[in-house]
Order: sequence, then C-alpha cells, then structure tokens
Amino acid sequence: MASNPEFVQYIADQLAPAGQVTYHKMFGDYGVYLDGKMFALVCDDQLFIKITKEGTALAPQLPKAPPYDGAKDYFLYEDVDDREHMIAFVQATCRELPMPKPKKKKGAT
Repeated sequence: MASNPEFVQYIADQLAPAGQVTYHKMFGDYGVYLDGKMFALVCDDQLFIKITKEGTALAPQLPKAPPYDGAKDYFLYEDVDDREHMIAFVQATCRELPMPKPKKKKGAT
C-alpha cells in the first residue's frame, strides 16, 4: 500500500520550523530530508526515522520496526501531532547523520 501524499505533506509542514524539509517519491512511498540529509521514510502512512544514538537517548521508548520487508529497523514515530517533540527528535537525529556525498555529473571523466 502506497502512502498518501497529504500525510507526507503534513509531516513536512509539521517539521517546517526545523529547516528545509523536502521529500521524494520512492517506489510508491517517500524519503524525507532535512537540509539535504535523508532522515526518514514514510511507508504505508507511517513515519520511520533512522536510528541514532541521540535519538535513542531522547526517546528510548519508541518502537523499532522495518519500514518494508527486508529493511533494517527504524524508529516508528507515531505521535506526528506533537510538533515540538518531533522537531527536537528529528534535529537530534540529523545532527548525527552525514551529509550525502555529491553526485557525480553524467559524462564527466
């Protein structure tokens, strides 16, 4: 089951004060980015956030689950209406994540 684009937009709107939030469709679901760092997936209208040490310290009670069959575990972040906590959690997570490597230009040698 694919995710509803309105749900993904709601997540982006909730996180807007944290920085530049973008999302990209991936195989019927979505990758979510903060300031260029992919930190989460939205699959079947559920928010899955990458597991980090800071995230674990901030919310050790969060359940962990794979976003799709064969994937590694992510935090299953269910309380998307608690904007303040979600922003703090995502910012803590993203502090630990590396910036993506620059993409090579096609045809460059």
